Parts: sequence; structure tokens; C-alpha cells
Amino acid sequence: MAGYSRTVGAQRYNFSDLKTLLAKASPARSGDRLAGLAADSEEERVAAQMTLADTPLQSFLDEAIVPYESDEVTRLIIDSHDEAAFAPVAPLTVGEFRDWLLDYPTDSKILSALAPGITPEMAAAVSKIMRIQDMVLVSGKCRVVTRFRNTIGLQGRLSSRLQPNHPTDDPKGIAASILDGLMYGCGDAVIGINPATDNVDQTVMLVNMLDEIIQTYGIPTQSCVLTHVTNAMQAIERGAPVDLMFQSVAGTEAANESFGINLGLLDEARKAALSLERGTVGSNVMYFETGQGSALSANSHHGIDQQTCEARAYGVARAFSPLLVNSVVGFIGPEYLDGREIIRAGVEDHFCGKLLGLPMGMDVCYTNHADADQDDMDTLLTLLGAAGCNFVMGVPGADDIMLNYQSTSFHDALYLRQLLGLKPAPEFEAWLEQTGIFENGTRLSTVASGHPLLGLAER
Repeated sequence: MAGYSRTVGAQRYNFSDLKTLLAKASPARSGDRLAGLAADSEEERVAAQMTLADTPLQSFLDEAIVPYESDEVTRLIIDSHDEAAFAPVAPLTVGEFRDWLLDYPTDSKILSALAPGITPEMAAAVSKIMRIQDMVLVSGKCRVVTRFRNTIGLQGRLSSRLQPNHPTDDPKGIAASILDGLMYGCGDAVIGINPATDNVDQTVMLVNMLDEIIQTYGIPTQSCVLTHVTNAMQAIERGAPVDLMFQSVAGTEAANESFGINLGLLDEARKAALSLERGTVGSNVMYFETGQGSALSANSHHGIDQQTCEARAYGVARAFSPLLVNSVVGFIGPEYLDGREIIRAGVEDHFCGKLLGLPMGMDVCYTNHADADQDDMDTLLTLLGAAGCNFVMGVPGADDIMLNYQSTSFHDALYLRQLLGLKPAPEFEAWLEQTGIFENGTRLSTVASGHPLLGLAER
């Protein structure tokens, strides 16, 4: 393999293979510096980006960055590639692909048809030579709609995950957070709990609790306990009313093994959830979370930069027709991303996911020891709203007291909806109006003292 090279001024830069070129072209990342993969200078990064821009898209089909023979994620990406969908851009270089994406005639319909023909590495590559405004513009043209008990991802809509985590899984504390979130119009993407005690018994208890609330109040949404798929599958065997199967996924076979999963297990989990037939308007039953740096933290990145590894995780997610996918962009910590890098990474993740045809949301977040603050998160949240993000998180006070990190609050979703004229999922919006939480598309400042939902506080 000849490799890639570029002369800038008097300096010639050589990149031994495609994964090295991708890594050197990647905008600055703490994790890439930690792994020794980052460009040694801004000049080298620019040289790599210029070289990458001249690289044909076909190269990503000809040269696997993780060997086909030793990685099932690579095999999935290559074997599922749709040549007919790829055909309109097949002759292009990465730089020409950027221009094509930004061109006025390239609309939502064209991008939807293109998605099966784009590999994760192609998406990662083009993002590396795009400005934030480029990615926001293209993402805003990508519409990915999914359905279970409501319809998520429609134009002019923004959904939210109601995240009522509690450090002891106390049902009263969880119910209070759910009540709070519903009163702000949150929860149409999912009411999803990260269990403090992650075992089958706890999963069954929490799933039953969430189902009782949804059924009692007729809420057109879905629930999820974010436990390992094997726990959820055992819960189904015990008769638990599981709506969505959750799993964290990564971009290499070895990283997924560190999560205790493989593609076969994910397929088995999806079939188990489908067998319950709990959806009312659709059958997208999977919920995946990802995050830049996960493969690196498992020492399973194969020398690939963390953003390209992240895009490969979307290749995994895409194979299972999920209802929801989100990057927990700043959760892993400053070893992988600092505040400024979180902003760029969040826009990249959303762009790559949408380009690949995924219903992308985002956990706009940071850990308490990161060099980041709420202003950084407000910036990213607003950019994602402009980019057509499918959903964001709703955490009481933006402070997850169980996972100990900072996310977005219930009122952050209201802010974005008000600013950009966005609404919840249509079925959920109708329920908010019927129950007197919203009126004419706007949240009421108070509800009647006898409002039936207030019974949640008495659980």
C-alpha cells in the first residue's frame, strides 16, 4: 500500500495508511493526543485534511481500517453497503462530497436515499473537513423518522428523553421526577431510567413501574430501563412489559466485547422485544447509546481516532432499525474531550449519525471534572436545535444525581422549542393539550389543583 502524502511549504508529510490519515486530519481531541494518534502540529493537521479532501470515496470501500477478517463490525459495514445508493457520489472525492452535500439541490429526499450507500468512515472523513456551520446545514436537511407509540423526528419537532434517575432507585423519587418532567412537556422520546442497581430483579421492578404510569395516564410514549440487553431479555422471560431494548455500542468488535455484546446478541435482543408487539404506531424497538472515546478506554480502538470509531458505532446501530440513538458526548471525561472539543464533537456525532440514516439525539453533557460549563452546553444545545436533532435529555435541574454528571434540564427543551418554533411528537403534543399541561402549543404556567397527574406525587 503506497500510503498518502502532501507537501506544505518545505515540509513533506507522509501518512502510512487511511486510518493514519483520518487520525491526523481529525480536529484536536484530548483522547487522540492521549492515544498518540493526533497530528503533531496544526500544519500537519491541515496537510492531512488537504490530502483527505483529495481522497476518493471509493478508497473507503477498498481499504478497511480494521481488517475484514478479524472484525465483525467491518464485515457488517462492507457486507451491508448499498452500491446502488452509493452510485450518485461514487466518483467523488471527500472534498467533492462535501460540496455535493452543501449544494442547494441536495435535499432531504436525496440524502435519505443516499444513507445506505455511505459508510461510517466516509461520514467521518467528510466531517473532518467541514466547519460547524457546514455540518449544521447538512444535518438540518436530514430527516430520520421512527415510531413506537409516537412519531419521532418529523420536521418542526423536537423530542426529549425524560431521565428520572435516582441514586437508590427509590420509586417515590423516580415518580416525582417523572411528574416534574411531564409538566414541562418532556418524555416523548422515552421515559428512560439508568438503574442504580443493575440486575434483573431491579429491571423488572422498574419496567413494571414505568408501564403502570404510562398505562394509567394514557401517555403516548415508551419506557426503557437502561440495563444490559441480557438483563432485559431475562426480564421479558419473566413477563416484564419491556418496550425498548437498550444497549451501549461501540465501533469495533473488541470494544463491543468489552460491553459483553456482539451483533448476534443484539439481533436476539431485538427479536425478543419485537415478539411482545407493544408498539402502537410502529415497531422500532432498539435504543442505543454511544460516545467518543469508548473504544479507546477499552483499548480496542485499533489505532483509529475516536471520532471515526464513534462513526463506526453508528454502523452497528443502523443495522437494527433503532427508535433512538444518542451520543453521550461529554460523559466519558476530559481525558477524551474538553469543553470546546465537546461542542465540535456533538455536532460531528449528530451529523455523522444523520448522514448514515440514524434517528440521532444527543446527551449534551459534561463530567464535573471537565474544563466545560453550562455556557458550552447552551452553545451545543442551540447548534443541535438548528441542526434538526431528534431529541435531547431532560434531567431534573440538569444535574444527574445518580450518574454524577451535568446534562440538560426539562426547561432546556422548552427553551429550544420556544426559540426555534419546535413542538413535541404529535401524539404526545395532543396528550399534553388534552391533559391541560399545554394550551395552544404552549406550556401553561400552572395546572389545576386536581390534575390527575398530581397523583404521581403520592405514589
